[in-house]
Amino acid sequence: MALGALTFGWRTALLLSASIQMLILAGALWHPLTNRAANRTLACLLIVLIGVLTPFTIGFAGFYDRFPWLSFAPFAVPLAIGPLLYGYAHVIAFGARPTRRWLHLSPALAQFAYQAALFPLPLHLKNLWDEAASPVIEPIFTLALIASLTGYGVASLRILRLYHRALAQQRSDDDRLSARWLGRAVIALLLLLMVSLLYAGWNAFIAPLDYFRDMGRYLVIAAIGCYLGIEGWRHADLHLAPVPVPPEPDVPTPPRDWRAQAEAWALRVRDEQWYRDPELSLPTLARLLATNTGHLSRALNEGLGVNFSTFIACIRCEDVAAALRSGSEADLLGLALDAGFGSKATFNRAFRARFDQSPSAYRRTHGSEPE
Repeated sequence: MALGALTFGWRTALLLSASIQMLILAGALWHPLTNRAANRTLACLLIVLIGVLTPFTIGFAGFYDRFPWLSFAPFAVPLAIGPLLYGYAHVIAFGARPTRRWLHLSPALAQFAYQAALFPLPLHLKNLWDEAASPVIEPIFTLALIASLTGYGVASLRILRLYHRALAQQRSDDDRLSARWLGRAVIALLLLLMVSLLYAGWNAFIAPLDYFRDMGRYLVIAAIGCYLGIEGWRHADLHLAPVPVPPEPDVPTPPRDWRAQAEAWALRVRDEQWYRDPELSLPTLARLLATNTGHLSRALNEGLGVNFSTFIACIRCEDVAAALRSGSEADLLGLALDAGFGSKATFNRAFRARFDQSPSAYRRTHGSEPE
């Protein structure tokens, strides 16, 4: 067959363009020193997605007809998608890769080994295996992929919930930006799960999907890969706030007036003005108060009924409100930053929650409007 039999149509062009873009983004994510573990995990995920697209990219161009020995080339290892995105979420949330991460990747390694073992075989043996075993093996891999995406999607959602809770419990000014990006990345994984379920169900129960009718699924994979790559690169140097989830106490503590203790500690925080530190965290404040994080967290949760973030935000809002009542004509953002807030949006949200009105409305009611 002549080399001219290769055809580069719109399907190959779209998938190849997406793959090139993801490859460039993977290279860009590999080099930054900031958030290296997270960025390199995402770069590996992009490489895996390129591999998943590759058989279709070259297949639509006629490569398998022109070079039949390419069959079973170990390009696509979709079982690695779930563990890698889960690992990315774990690094962002907790600052470290999951323990036993190679165990998480073992199904993907088995999928790669299966293809790598068949790839060097003579073509006639490949064809015999494809006819005899593929009708059994391929559904198994499909079910394994759906199970993997489901399991790691649920695990990633759990990480996201723990991350939100830990931020609120241990950070004085919740780093919501990193949590929002992590949430969107998890949604992308769940979208891939839904598309995989849709196509698997259609193929099994409605009508078998041929090579060309499967194109929609791979366009979705390409779109998700490009989105993760672009947004991951935009957030490559994001100030992350990895916060370990506080362990539950093993030994029950004797009864204690946690409300009185929390009020005493709150008075000290106000007197010492520790709340003005925008990086104030639960462990830092516990050290300043000469206590431990478990006692401080319990005093705030049980004594005052608030988490650490809300506790510090309320004190900061009270500081700004006191300045407004005293007639300060300083800019509201300046007052907020001086009180320890990290952004205007966080300040406005916390102030409205504390006083049930916006800072500007509070100034008009209790203070004086600057000229």
